[in-house]
Amino acid sequence: MATIVLFHAHPDDECIGTGGVMRKAADEGHRVVLVVATRGERGEVPDGFLAEGEALAERRVRETHAAADILGAHRVAFLDYVDSGMMGEPTNDTPGSFWTTPVDEAAEKLAGLLREERADVLTCYDDNGGYGHPDHIQVHRVALRAAELAGVSRVYQGTMNRDQVREGMAAQAEQMRAAGQEPPDFEDNNGAEFGKPAAEITAAVDVRPYLAAKRAAMRAHASQISEESFFLAMPDEAFAAAFGTEWFIRAGQGPGITETTLLP
Repeated sequence: MATIVLFHAHPDDECIGTGGVMRKAADEGHRVVLVVATRGERGEVPDGFLAEGEALAERRVRETHAAADILGAHRVAFLDYVDSGMMGEPTNDTPGSFWTTPVDEAAEKLAGLLREERADVLTCYDDNGGYGHPDHIQVHRVALRAAELAGVSRVYQGTMNRDQVREGMAAQAEQMRAAGQEPPDFEDNNGAEFGKPAAEITAAVDVRPYLAAKRAAMRAHASQISEESFFLAMPDEAFAAAFGTEWFIRAGQGPGITETTLLP
């Protein structure tokens, strides 16, 4: 049995990017540990969604535990940093924000967990955090340093297959035009590129057998992922096409896809 630690920035990131890998590892008998840097305080919810006196962070913690149960996690830990908000917002500089935290400070916290768990595998994000979010970029920096401190050699940087995403967007736009609809302007978030080119990706994990669990975990994050959201409203076939593979980069591997599992 191996131990895989999945390090994420906010509640709900875990099911979107690594939900299939988590459920797959759990079903195969491995230990699954979820570590979240922040409690997602900067998320948005509709008026009246929260109970009187309920803080969004409290709700998102409960949602994380519910989703983690669905995905088979054996442990959930929070590093207790503050959500930094989107890149360029004043909240980036809030005292205690993850973005402003010294990398070595956060890395030592994470390294302590890695040592305690005797982690064999660590996941994080690519160097742009997938799409340029400051907390995601910080996860990348902190994870690489923590792996160095704790001696974890198998580090997988979760990403999106940029080529696949663009092909999917183009196909969706074409379908909308054929139906007489004007497609949205698919622009990168704040000018940042999404994911990485397929040529840079070294691991592709087929998680189609675990999509029911992945989608159920998304549904558990009701404060951020509504039934009308892109994630839950799309047909099963489209969901499988978009989320049936989870993509990673492992330094020193490749070129091309050389691994189809993250576990040793």
